[in-house]
Amino acid sequence: MLSIPDDMLPLQIEQLWIYPIKSCAGIRLEQAELQLAGLEWDRAWMVVDAQGEFVSQRELPRMVLIQPAFRFGQLELSAPGMLPLLLELEVDPASHRLPVQVWDDRVQAWDMGDAAAQWCSEFLQADLRLVRFDPAVRRLSSERWTRGVEAPNRFSDGFPLLLLSSASLADFNQRLQALGQDPVGIERFRPNLVLGGLDAHDEDRLAELVFPLQAGGEVRLQPVKPCARCAIPNIDPVTAKSDPAVGDTLQTYRQDRRLLGAVTFGMNVIVREGAGSLLRQGQAGWGRWDAWDD
Repeated sequence: MLSIPDDMLPLQIEQLWIYPIKSCAGIRLEQAELQLAGLEWDRAWMVVDAQGEFVSQRELPRMVLIQPAFRFGQLELSAPGMLPLLLELEVDPASHRLPVQVWDDRVQAWDMGDAAAQWCSEFLQADLRLVRFDPAVRRLSSERWTRGVEAPNRFSDGFPLLLLSSASLADFNQRLQALGQDPVGIERFRPNLVLGGLDAHDEDRLAELVFPLQAGGEVRLQPVKPCARCAIPNIDPVTAKSDPAVGDTLQTYRQDRRLLGAVTFGMNVIVREGAGSLLRQGQAGWGRWDAWDD
């Protein structure tokens, strides 16, 4: 049985999620390898426009209908009305590379070829290409928030992991239902780790999460920045239709003074120790409180 230090908060991993293609549907996993840049294969691919600028559900909500799956050593993409697209996981280093833009960062990425570009363009009705993150590229989180720690990312918005508690979602859904709206699933908020054992929004105040490993050692994760929310949680992952009720409800109680009043939900997290280890659904650990002013 796991021995929890007296001054720590017991918790467990209830769900693990990755989103292989930025802004497309996610995959729930029973276990995933933790890497410095996040969970393996998370945001390893990205859709870009003719200028190399990333696109997301903000502009193209139908992206949520693109469902990735790993099959026989390949990434398979499916979408309504489309034949499946198969992509090799390993890219020839001699493949064509092109500069792409993800927020403020301009990086070189591998182009996945004309067939992938045609598939994405046809389904999303725009001139698009699919690119793969080059592990040789170094894209770092903002050191303003990591306090000088170099935290690499792939194509995530800015940090390796996103954390949310199941209690926060339950609290949100109670508020939503009180307004006569249907509850929503956790996939609306696109977390990598969903934690149990916390009260609603306890994750806002965690300084550190520790998950002991069976073989010895431990995983140490550090929440560093509240996650500011855009319009993507409004998009129904089944229909790709947008309903402002989700964002409007968050606006009533989640304005965060740490981000000058921006609406936040969940915490961005960096990896401090344990890269190369497996995280598992049901894995137990503990958290330590941060010194945020209440």
